[in-house]
Amino acid sequence: MLVLFETAAGYAIFKLLDEKKLQQTENLWKEFETPEKANRVVKLKHFEKFQDTTDALAAATALVEGKLGKALKKVLKVIAKEAHEELAVADAKLGGTIKDKLSLPCVYGTAVQELMRGIRSQLDSLLGGLPSRDITAMSLGLAHSLSRYKLKFSPDKVDTMIVQAISLLDDVDKELNNLVMRAREWYGWHFPELGRTVTDSLMYCKTVRLIGDRTNVAASDLSAVLTEEMESEVKVSAEISMGTEVSPDDINHIICLCDQVSAHQCICVCVC
Repeated sequence: MLVLFETAAGYAIFKLLDEKKLQQTENLWKEFETPEKANRVVKLKHFEKFQDTTDALAAATALVEGKLGKALKKVLKVIAKEAHEELAVADAKLGGTIKDKLSLPCVYGTAVQELMRGIRSQLDSLLGGLPSRDITAMSLGLAHSLSRYKLKFSPDKVDTMIVQAISLLDDVDKELNNLVMRAREWYGWHFPELGRTVTDSLMYCKTVRLIGDRTNVAASDLSAVLTEEMESEVKVSAEISMGTEVSPDDINHIICLCDQVSAHQCICVCVC
């Protein structure tokens, strides 16, 4: 059995020296504890090195999408097909593609995944002549290139994000209006004159948070929210208000409602 192992530097095809090892999945990791043990399990048969990062990116993107790239197809035709052996691959989708296009029997599953982990742990010693520094440099370059590829510009995705943002803004706006109406209605029983003086919804809720109970208006500093003229009018209205008395619990609930209005207002600003 042959094993296809993809690296950032190229394709490695190993020969599995003892296929019975795959039947011992739980203990397979022990066979790769040292480089010496690993070399008794698999042996490098062929290594197809990528010419540059462009080739590596093309190969990596093909593997991500489960496709059979030209370079890999060429290698498998020359090496694996002539050997008339099964090929162990990590990805089931890629294995299906290889089987369909090259009529090459492929093996994948839990045992193969464990084998791949073992090979990866001793990759430097198994590849032999390829310096680990080169593999690290290629891995870093490929990682950056692959990230840029995955984040490539897609107009459709951008349109979807815009539609979702508009929908979210509409939902938040409706919820904001409902909360404001509830706050005005509830606090209006206690201090109805405030709604006639302060017409802006957000300003109204901020004022309610500062005042709390209507009896606190005289001692409250509302200059951070209202103009001097509006503040004076509110304080005069509070002294002659026709509103009913409410319990401290009601006031606390109304203030919580006003906090929700402020939070929803912040969400609207962020979405916009």
